[in-house]
Amino acid sequence: MNHLKLFESKKIRSVWNEAEQKWYFVVEDVVAVLTDSTDPKQYVKRLRMRDQEQGVGAICTYPFGGDSGWQSTHVLCQCSIAIREELTGEWSNHGVRQQMEYAILTAEISKATFGLTPSEYKKVKGLQRENFRDYMNDLELIFSMLGEASTTEIVKTQHPEGFVENRAAAQEGGKIAGDARKALEKKTEKKIVSKQNYLPPKPPSEPPSSPALT
Repeated sequence: MNHLKLFESKKIRSVWNEAEQKWYFVVEDVVAVLTDSTDPKQYVKRLRMRDQEQGVGAICTYPFGGDSGWQSTHVLCQCSIAIREELTGEWSNHGVRQQMEYAILTAEISKATFGLTPSEYKKVKGLQRENFRDYMNDLELIFSMLGEASTTEIVKTQHPEGFVENRAAAQEGGKIAGDARKALEKKTEKKIVSKQNYLPPKPPSEPPSSPALT
């Protein structure tokens, strides 16, 4: 049975497999609503490059189906959309109304989690107009999700009302993820934030032509 699910007023095509008792989602639809990517097809290609696996189609499973072997990035992608959907729903229920407010709250979580706002994150990864989430590695995505999930729980339990109070909650939620990131970095002696951006390599420049002989 085919279904259309809505996330932030955008459609995600899905199919329920009765025999397997699993949902299947169209990856390009998930990418479009989760990342605001202007080219979901290219985004999916970058996922394949990142995982170094081939043969992935346009459909992937819901992450709690029980089978192993699915690409980790696709699982993270599906988890991210659920976390983000719950967070924005809680913000809406607690007095966040304007699109700019959502953007500022998201930036507060990112700043507390990584020490970088989204615009600063773009500079680290050498991006321009691209959405920086499109180019995160698995650990970056995991800590991003932790910051948003932590913020969601704070909002649900403390019930901040309006933009100002939710901004403080976003900072607190991001700090939880930021503290976890710092602890892992200390243990592994490796930075989580990576300059790697999975952009396709630039073609080599042509050598300058020799001056014509006269």
